[in-house]
Amino acid sequence: MRRLIQTLLCSLLLLSAAAGAAADDLSRKQRKLLEETQIAYGATIRWGSMDDAIAYLDPQLRKSKPPTEFELNRYAQLRVSSYRERSSASLDGGQVERRVEIGVINQNTQAERTVVVTERWRWDPEAKRWWQSAGLPDLWQGQ
Repeated sequence: MRRLIQTLLCSLLLLSAAAGAAADDLSRKQRKLLEETQIAYGATIRWGSMDDAIAYLDPQLRKSKPPTEFELNRYAQLRVSSYRERSSASLDGGQVERRVEIGVINQNTQAERTVVVTERWRWDPEAKRWWQSAGLPDLWQGQ
Protein backbone atom coordinates (compact mmCIF):
# COMPACT_ATOMS: atom_id res chain seq x y z
CA MET A 1 0.00 0.00 0.00
CA ARG A 2 2.82 2.35 0.91
CA ARG A 3 4.55 1.57 -2.39
CA LEU A 4 1.37 2.34 -4.32
CA ILE A 5 1.00 5.72 -2.63
CA GLN A 6 4.66 6.56 -3.35
CA THR A 7 4.18 5.59 -7.01
CA LEU A 8 1.05 7.73 -7.29
CA LEU A 9 2.78 10.71 -5.68
CA CYS A 10 5.77 10.38 -8.02
CA SER A 11 3.45 10.19 -11.02
CA LEU A 12 1.60 13.28 -9.84
CA LEU A 13 4.87 15.17 -9.41
CA LEU A 14 6.01 14.19 -12.89
CA LEU A 15 2.73 15.34 -14.41
CA SER A 16 2.87 18.69 -12.63
CA ALA A 17 6.52 19.15 -13.70
CA ALA A 18 5.56 18.44 -17.32
CA ALA A 19 2.71 20.95 -17.14
CA GLY A 20 5.04 23.50 -15.58
CA ALA A 21 7.61 22.93 -18.34
CA ALA A 22 4.96 23.66 -20.99
CA ALA A 23 3.98 26.84 -19.18
CA ASP A 24 7.65 27.83 -18.88
CA ASP A 25 7.79 28.19 -22.68
CA LEU A 26 6.08 31.52 -22.14
CA SER A 27 7.93 34.33 -20.42
CA ARG A 28 6.47 35.96 -17.34
CA LYS A 29 5.65 39.05 -19.43
CA GLN A 30 3.87 36.94 -22.08
CA ARG A 31 1.79 35.18 -19.42
CA LYS A 32 0.86 38.54 -17.86
CA LEU A 33 -0.09 39.98 -21.25
CA LEU A 34 -2.12 36.86 -22.03
CA GLU A 35 -4.05 37.16 -18.78
CA GLU A 36 -4.70 40.87 -19.34
CA THR A 37 -5.78 40.27 -22.94
CA GLN A 38 -8.09 37.41 -21.99
CA ILE A 39 -9.71 39.49 -19.25
CA ALA A 40 -10.26 42.39 -21.65
CA TYR A 41 -11.60 40.04 -24.35
CA GLY A 42 -13.97 38.39 -21.87
CA ALA A 43 -15.24 41.80 -20.74
CA THR A 44 -15.74 42.80 -24.38
CA ILE A 45 -17.75 39.64 -25.11
CA ARG A 46 -19.75 40.03 -21.88
CA TRP A 47 -20.38 43.79 -21.87
CA GLY A 48 -19.39 45.08 -25.31
CA SER A 49 -20.31 44.05 -28.82
CA MET A 50 -18.94 41.57 -31.30
CA ASP A 51 -17.86 44.54 -33.41
CA ASP A 52 -15.49 45.41 -30.55
CA ALA A 53 -14.37 41.79 -30.15
CA ILE A 54 -13.15 41.70 -33.75
CA ALA A 55 -10.15 43.81 -32.66
CA TYR A 56 -8.88 40.80 -30.66
CA LEU A 57 -8.99 38.42 -33.64
CA ASP A 58 -5.83 37.37 -35.41
CA PRO A 59 -5.24 39.81 -38.32
CA GLN A 60 -4.67 36.85 -40.68
CA LEU A 61 -8.09 35.47 -39.72
CA ARG A 62 -9.77 38.87 -40.07
CA LYS A 63 -8.31 39.20 -43.55
CA SER A 64 -9.09 35.67 -44.76
CA LYS A 65 -12.50 35.26 -43.12
CA PRO A 66 -13.99 38.55 -41.92
CA PRO A 67 -17.39 38.36 -40.19
CA THR A 68 -20.23 39.19 -42.55
CA GLU A 69 -22.90 41.79 -41.86
CA PHE A 70 -25.40 38.93 -41.49
CA GLU A 71 -23.27 37.29 -38.77
CA LEU A 72 -22.86 40.56 -36.89
CA ASN A 73 -26.64 41.15 -37.06
CA ARG A 74 -27.19 37.67 -35.57
CA TYR A 75 -24.87 38.53 -32.68
CA ALA A 76 -26.84 41.74 -32.12
CA GLN A 77 -29.92 39.60 -31.35
CA LEU A 78 -28.15 37.99 -28.40
CA ARG A 79 -27.14 39.22 -24.99
CA VAL A 80 -24.31 37.55 -23.07
CA SER A 81 -25.32 36.91 -19.47
CA SER A 82 -22.14 35.20 -18.24
CA TYR A 83 -18.60 34.44 -19.36
CA ARG A 84 -16.55 31.96 -17.29
CA GLU A 85 -13.25 30.25 -17.96
CA ARG A 86 -13.48 26.49 -17.48
CA SER A 87 -9.94 25.41 -18.36
CA SER A 88 -6.75 26.52 -20.04
CA ALA A 89 -3.85 24.58 -21.56
CA SER A 90 -0.61 25.35 -23.35
CA LEU A 91 -0.26 23.89 -26.83
CA ASP A 92 2.72 23.31 -29.09
CA GLY A 93 4.04 26.35 -30.89
CA GLY A 94 3.40 28.75 -28.02
CA GLN A 95 -0.37 28.72 -28.42
CA VAL A 96 -2.80 28.57 -25.53
CA GLU A 97 -6.22 26.96 -25.66
CA ARG A 98 -8.95 28.09 -23.31
CA ARG A 99 -12.43 26.63 -22.84
CA VAL A 100 -15.05 29.16 -21.82
CA GLU A 101 -18.67 28.78 -20.75
CA ILE A 102 -20.88 31.56 -22.10
CA GLY A 103 -24.46 32.24 -21.00
CA VAL A 104 -26.53 33.57 -23.91
CA ILE A 105 -29.99 35.16 -23.91
CA ASN A 106 -31.97 35.47 -27.14
CA GLN A 107 -33.45 38.97 -26.98
CA ASN A 108 -36.50 37.95 -29.04
CA THR A 109 -37.54 34.91 -27.01
CA GLN A 110 -35.78 35.74 -23.71
CA ALA A 111 -34.63 32.11 -23.63
CA GLU A 112 -31.30 31.58 -21.92
CA ARG A 113 -28.85 28.79 -22.69
CA THR A 114 -25.22 27.98 -22.06
CA VAL A 115 -22.59 27.17 -24.67
CA VAL A 116 -18.98 26.08 -24.25
CA VAL A 117 -16.52 27.53 -26.75
CA THR A 118 -12.83 26.96 -27.32
CA GLU A 119 -10.56 29.93 -27.78
CA ARG A 120 -7.05 29.65 -29.18
CA TRP A 121 -4.56 32.36 -28.37
CA ARG A 122 -1.45 32.96 -30.48
CA TRP A 123 1.53 35.07 -29.44
CA ASP A 124 2.66 37.54 -32.11
CA PRO A 125 6.35 38.34 -31.48
CA GLU A 126 6.35 41.27 -33.93
CA ALA A 127 3.32 43.02 -32.44
CA LYS A 128 4.22 41.74 -28.95
CA ARG A 129 0.61 40.83 -28.22
CA TRP A 130 -1.81 37.91 -28.14
CA TRP A 131 -4.39 37.25 -30.84
CA GLN A 132 -7.49 35.10 -30.58
CA SER A 133 -7.09 32.78 -33.56
CA ALA A 134 -10.25 30.63 -33.33
CA GLY A 135 -12.64 33.34 -34.51
CA LEU A 136 -15.67 34.81 -32.81
CA PRO A 137 -17.48 32.39 -30.50
CA ASP A 138 -20.10 30.10 -32.03
CA LEU A 139 -23.13 30.95 -29.89
CA TRP A 140 -25.52 28.84 -31.98
CA GLN A 141 -24.06 25.39 -31.31
CA GLY A 142 -26.54 22.60 -31.91
CA GLN A 143 -29.20 24.82 -33.44
